[in-house]
Amino acid sequence: MAVFTLQQIAERIGGQVFGPTDMKITGTAEIEKASDGEITFLANPRYKHHLKTTRASAIIVDDKIGEVPEIPYIKVADAYFAFLQTVVLFHPPRELLAPGIHPTAVIHETAVLEEGVRVGAHVFIGKNVRIGRNTRIFPNCVILDNVSIGEECILYPSVSVREDCQIGHRVILHNGVVVGSDGFGFAPHEGRYVKIPQVGRVIIEDDVEIGANATIDRATLGETVIKTGAKLDNLVHIAHNVVVGEHTVIAAQTGISGSTRIGKRVMMGGQVGTVGHITIGDGAQIGAQSGVSKSVPPGEVVFGYPARPIMKTKRIEAALNQLPDLLKRVRQLEQIIETLQNSRKDQ
Repeated sequence: MAVFTLQQIAERIGGQVFGPTDMKITGTAEIEKASDGEITFLANPRYKHHLKTTRASAIIVDDKIGEVPEIPYIKVADAYFAFLQTVVLFHPPRELLAPGIHPTAVIHETAVLEEGVRVGAHVFIGKNVRIGRNTRIFPNCVILDNVSIGEECILYPSVSVREDCQIGHRVILHNGVVVGSDGFGFAPHEGRYVKIPQVGRVIIEDDVEIGANATIDRATLGETVIKTGAKLDNLVHIAHNVVVGEHTVIAAQTGISGSTRIGKRVMMGGQVGTVGHITIGDGAQIGAQSGVSKSVPPGEVVFGYPARPIMKTKRIEAALNQLPDLLKRVRQLEQIIETLQNSRKDQ
């Protein structure tokens, strides 16, 4: 079991210790669940009340939290990020794939695997594939012809990368990801649908991570692009010719229709759906389960179905909550009016 002093942790995360520097820490935990010997973190002043009840031996706090007299602490600029570094300190990444190439892997003679590439059981690698240094290909992956994969990538079990696609450096593809599946393109002709050839490709740039069973369609013509640093959750679908901007994050079960352009640093909640051929501007935020039917300006926060500016949606929701009472009042007014009309008739 790893043991570090508060001073050793502070040096690792770039913080300042307030309390005994030689205090021994044996692990990490959430602030509500931490016990003696563990270190936790506090990044949001709203949760400062937990300081009175936590059983943690020490805590990592943001500069904005101020003093923490109840418990020894390490002060940093970003407590959440510092805590992630601390978790890695106690739980370094495990090597899950043996060095070398498994004897059951099928690799075409024209494929080029650079130094340190690891290939698991029952992997297929096609013609003219190039795989960069220290990339790991886990069991049952399929990589078809003319694919390029950069350095230090991880393809977990059962990933499929179709022909001609390009993947950058340090990309992580989780179990079941499909890169380069055909786009959904069919032309009506004489009472039936005829498949439109999907002859483009997918480009995934550096430092992208894509969650389990996500699917990235190849372009009809040209390219579907996932740009540097983008993060896609499980079960996300990216249709043909979509562009996802740098450092954009998209949560689970979101579907992006064809030829949509998503800017950089966009945040999209789970189960969002978009129509095709729209633009979502840089820094926009889309609330969970929203239906985006038109372009969203840069920096706009939208929510709902159809997606509207969030304050407008909240006002609509507030009005809908009053609807039963309003209907009751309308019926009462109708009865009063009817009584008055009947009274006039009798006069």
